Parts: sequence; C-alpha cells; structure tokens
Amino acid sequence: MSTKPHMIRKCLWPACLMGLLITGILSLDCNLLNRVTWQNLKLLSSMRNSFPKDCLRENKAFEMPQEILYSTQLLKRDIKEAFYEISLEAFDIFSQYTFQSTWKKKYLKRIQIGLDRQLQYLEQCLEEEEKENEDMKEMEEDESKYPGAMVSQLTNLELKRYFHRISSFLKDKKYSHCAWEIVRVEIRRCFYYFTALLRKK
Repeated sequence: MSTKPHMIRKCLWPACLMGLLITGILSLDCNLLNRVTWQNLKLLSSMRNSFPKDCLRENKAFEMPQEILYSTQLLKRDIKEAFYEISLEAFDIFSQYTFQSTWKKKYLKRIQIGLDRQLQYLEQCLEEEEKENEDMKEMEEDESKYPGAMVSQLTNLELKRYFHRISSFLKDKKYSHCAWEIVRVEIRRCFYYFTALLRKK
C-alpha cells in the first residue's frame, strides 16, 4: 500500500482540527509551538520505555549537521525554517507503511497527528513573522546584507542529506524493528536540539 505523505496530512487534518477545538488552541501565537513540540517529544519517548538491548549493536551515527547547532549567522527565523524542514521529513518517515509490529497503531496515529500540528504551527508562525517584519523582505533581496541567507540554503541542503542517510539506513536494514527504534531515538534527539536552539535565540 502506497500513500503519499501529503495525502496523509490532508486526511489527518480533520482529526487535528478536532483536537485543536477540544483543547481550545486556536491562537497563532508562536509560543504554542513549544508546547506542541514538547508533546511530540514526550510521545516519541513513550512509544517505548527503554531502548531494546538487542538493538545496541546496530546503533548508527547519522551525523546531524553540526553547523546548524553552532552557527552564529543563523537568525531565529532561519532556525524555524530549518525546523520546519525537519518536521516535514520526520512526518514523511513516520507516514511509511513499513513499521510491521514495531509500535502500536495508536502511537503511530498520535505521532502523525502531532507532527501535522507541529507543521501547522510552524507555518502559521513563519507567516506571522513575515507579516510583522516587512523589513525582512529587503534583507532577503540582497544576500550581501544578509549573510545568513546563504548559510540557510546550505543548512537546508545538509538537512536533506541528513534525512537521506536516515532513509537509506531504514532501507538497507529492510525496515527492521531495530532500525525503526534507532530512527525514533535519532529524530527525538534532533527535536531536542532544535528546541534548545530556538530557546537560545
């Protein structure tokens, strides 16, 4: 069965909207992004109580781009845009029908809905900032005035390579139970880093 991730997001939106109505979270305030992200982090942790011992020997270093974590040129908006790309890539990964019996279906549905909400808030947050900061357009038109623009492009390229390594790992391991556990922990670690990075800016 093959379903495109954007179609899954479209199907999940009614459930996500109902969740928003129930919890009363209808504001476009960027601060709500932190709440949703932490909920997803908790969910990624609760999918399994501890890392399976039989998977330790298969652990893999995916080499998350260090220039993202330590760059002094990236603006907060750049980081949010990078986090959007990460969230989208993570949604694509968790929308694959190759989980076998690694996790319960209820966890998969919850993380898909959670990531969809995270993407919605990031989209809204970036749109709000674009409306509030009209001067940003002038900066983006002239990269010489905004050195972070080129850094941002390189960052997105490195992120795509990073997630390509993750996807290749899953494929090479034939989407095994251990491969999925390793990827779950890696994406959770990536989210932690970016949440901390946004707080620093």
